[in-house]
Amino acid sequence: MHRTLSVSVPPHATDMLLTALTALPAVVGLSVSRGASVKPAGDVLTVHVLNRGADDVLSAIRASGAEFSIVTAETASIIDPAHDAEIEDDVDEALWEELETGLRHQGRVTPNFLALMALGGVLGAVGLTSEGAPQAVALVAASIVSPGFEPVAKVALGITLKRWNVVRRGLVSALAGYAVFIVTAGLAFLLLRLLGAVTLSDFTANSELKHLASPTAKEILLSSAGALAGAVIMAAYRRSVIAGALVALAIIPAAAAMGMALAAGRVDLAVQALERFALDAALIVVAGVLVFGVKQLTVHRRAPLV
Repeated sequence: MHRTLSVSVPPHATDMLLTALTALPAVVGLSVSRGASVKPAGDVLTVHVLNRGADDVLSAIRASGAEFSIVTAETASIIDPAHDAEIEDDVDEALWEELETGLRHQGRVTPNFLALMALGGVLGAVGLTSEGAPQAVALVAASIVSPGFEPVAKVALGITLKRWNVVRRGLVSALAGYAVFIVTAGLAFLLLRLLGAVTLSDFTANSELKHLASPTAKEILLSSAGALAGAVIMAAYRRSVIAGALVALAIIPAAAAMGMALAAGRVDLAVQALERFALDAALIVVAGVLVFGVKQLTVHRRAPLV
């Protein structure tokens, strides 16, 4: 998707900024509505820009030294025969500001976020007491339902951009979300046992639990690929497929196993699950720092505006 930026600036900065933006090759369309902005008061510049030039537009706005307010939006298409070749060759990159906003939205500690993590814990408990197709369905569903990737990825983004407040918020979201997930997984396991639907051995002898406790090189490679894929998905603004990365990771089943093991009084199994959880969380952070760092060096080459 291309970008449309609506930029509100004081009237004294408008002409200088128009000159700077007109000179950018990736700016396909540029218009100004003088005095159109009420809050904040000023002029409104509407910029239709290719993805590859969106960072240049934001850098030009910052370089103007003027106060500004910017709203970014995805543009479904730009039809401009004079720039058809450039439009066809555009790239798929998320702006730092959009990436951070998306992570903030997906990982904010709200009732909806916590409810989804709790329901993911229930699904995880069902999965780790099942076998075969029912297990696969439950664990995949738990990974899709739970917004468990974004808070950890937010830590990686904050480290890359040296935005320690972002790191702190990511850690708070991850701790709160996974705490709820672990508790509900344990409670769901206790409920299933109380109802006579499962036995302790359905969990402790489960084949998936053995894979979590003693991952092979193949399973670690799977998690590594999932972590890298998740970081690339976020950097490329392809958020609709982020669940695939979480399915490849073992962080969701490991979190469920922690809660269930604690509920069963099996501290040894809880420690093993914690080790796998920590491994996959570390893979997400390392992969995120690597991918976001490469994007900063090769694509964006700037700090976020705020």
